[in-house]
Amino acid sequence: MIKAEKNDRPLVVDLLARSFEGNQSVNYIVRQDGRRVERIRSLMEYSFDVCYLFGEVWLSENKKACALILFPQRKRTSLRSVWLDVKLIYRAIGLSRIRQALKREGNVKKLQPKVAMTYLWFIGVDTDYQHAGTGSLLLKEIITASDRKALPVYLETSTLQNLPWYRRFGFEVYNQLELGYTLFFLKHEPYTQI
Repeated sequence: MIKAEKNDRPLVVDLLARSFEGNQSVNYIVRQDGRRVERIRSLMEYSFDVCYLFGEVWLSENKKACALILFPQRKRTSLRSVWLDVKLIYRAIGLSRIRQALKREGNVKKLQPKVAMTYLWFIGVDTDYQHAGTGSLLLKEIITASDRKALPVYLETSTLQNLPWYRRFGFEVYNQLELGYTLFFLKHEPYTQI
């Protein structure tokens, strides 16, 4: 696993935008209009920037998979973070959808535990490399890195077909939220304790 640099941003955004173009949760957030694909890219740019500030961005060795990791316990409000939020609203969500996005985010936050964690915000694999083990190797490395810090890994998915994959790595569903689709909340407890 390679820690991404700022100049890897276009690669990461492209990987994630293509991986999540049909994702229910992503499409719930972004404005559904003629610029939907561009709006998904803007969401991924925002997510990269937030994780670059308050977490980590990882690439697989072959740079065909990536993961955005957030450490919520490190997140702080700053001029930069506020500016990123404003850009997200303008470029991805749209003014008319702010209430819906804030309501969703509030409901998600209520169900997430208030503990130190590794939050796996996005993990995506180049569509030509899916089902070849690239994503699995990256996920194993994320779990190992989180175990070294004695942090649990938390994530959400709206893709029902991904649940068995996450379970293979020891994730358990701890909650779910109905939003017109089901958002599953998963956690992986660390194997080691400090």
